[in-house]
Amino acid sequence: MAKTTGQSMHKVAVAGASGRMGHMLIEAIRGSGDCELAGALDVASSPAIGNDAAAFLGHASGIPISADLRTALANAQVLIDFTRPEGTLAHLRMCRELGLNAVIGTTGFGEGQKEQIADAARDIAIVMAPNMSVGVNVTLKLLEMAAKSLATGYDIEIVEAHHRHKVDAPSGTALKMGEVIAQALGRDLKDCAVYAREGVTGERDPSTIGFAAIRGGDIVGDHTVLFAGTGERIEITHKSASRATYAQGSLRALRFLAGKRSGMFDMFDVLGLK
Repeated sequence: MAKTTGQSMHKVAVAGASGRMGHMLIEAIRGSGDCELAGALDVASSPAIGNDAAAFLGHASGIPISADLRTALANAQVLIDFTRPEGTLAHLRMCRELGLNAVIGTTGFGEGQKEQIADAARDIAIVMAPNMSVGVNVTLKLLEMAAKSLATGYDIEIVEAHHRHKVDAPSGTALKMGEVIAQALGRDLKDCAVYAREGVTGERDPSTIGFAAIRGGDIVGDHTVLFAGTGERIEITHKSASRATYAQGSLRALRFLAGKRSGMFDMFDVLGLK
């Protein structure tokens, strides 16, 4: 796609540049018209280190994949990171030092790690969401509305399915769905979530929110929330067929951050859903 004229380009660095999501992000950046790849990160053990970041597209971007954080981020304005919690936190420390904003799609953070990210947001602007898909975030808004209307008489179960390589469960998106529903009901998810059932469990506690995780094949990401009442049930489902949805949502997030110097934001902020 031809680059946009008459406006400055968003200079973007991508973490995990040789992975599946990294490739999707680089392709989206190349096709965006208003974004430019300015850095590419990967772990030192990656066989792609030193290769051109866009070689998989048959294109020479002039940006080599590097394991050196300072070098890879030197010319960027914002980092997009869909890697692992420990790696993301290391990248974020360098972003804070260099004054780069960040879009974080990594999942699996512990509470202490989330506090570190919130602390970094005092000095840089961050969009963090467990799912960058526009459709998923609209689904979250629908779940908030449904939970308020179905607050009594309906049991709530969340079922998610992902590919065999996913390392955390439930998915960050499923947990976010649970958090949105619990908040709408005036509950704390930590107190009402049920993550496993086996053996003689007794009757279902109506105040709980149940989770089930499926792992197999190359499923990109399916999420269904079931509101099961007496005589009826309501299912709200989102299915991802491609990681391209996450990449496009990430670009919307980085555009939202343009001109912002600090603060912690999510995709509801990006999409104006609050």
